[in-house]
Amino acid sequence: MIYVRLIRLLSFTILAFLLEACSYSFTGASVPPHLNSISIPIVKDRSGSAEPNLSTDFTNELIQKFLDDNNLDVADKTSADALLECTITSLQDRAETVSGKAETATERRLTLNVKVVYKDLIKKQTILDKNFSNYATYSTTEDAYQARLNAVTELIDILTDDILLGVVSNW
Repeated sequence: MIYVRLIRLLSFTILAFLLEACSYSFTGASVPPHLNSISIPIVKDRSGSAEPNLSTDFTNELIQKFLDDNNLDVADKTSADALLECTITSLQDRAETVSGKAETATERRLTLNVKVVYKDLIKKQTILDKNFSNYATYSTTEDAYQARLNAVTELIDILTDDILLGVVSNW
């Protein structure tokens, strides 16, 4: 009986050790070691959508994601080691689901596209030059205005996560 308990304890210990040894993280996986800080200027909105606060909200969320991640300090351009320039190239809103005899859109799809350029200011080279895109849907059957605002917020959250991941893990 004692041997069984001892073997189980040893098995659990070995299993715990193996699980810990096998775990990995992408955080900081591809941030060059000489880069300690990043400048994130105000995101340019070239979408032509006239979406209120889109540029400001996107910029603030992106900065917050980098602050929370803590791989790179957020700094002004004059003292930063890297620069992250983002341009919103389009925000498209189209019917997703049409129903009824009047063929009215009951669900709409927002698609947000952002061009991102991540530069190493020390070595004076571009690390990442990529377009990011994602979509969110919203219902038009209840409070369509609030539902659309929520979809925009969701898109900002998704894309800023994608951009952060692209910068810190080079995806």
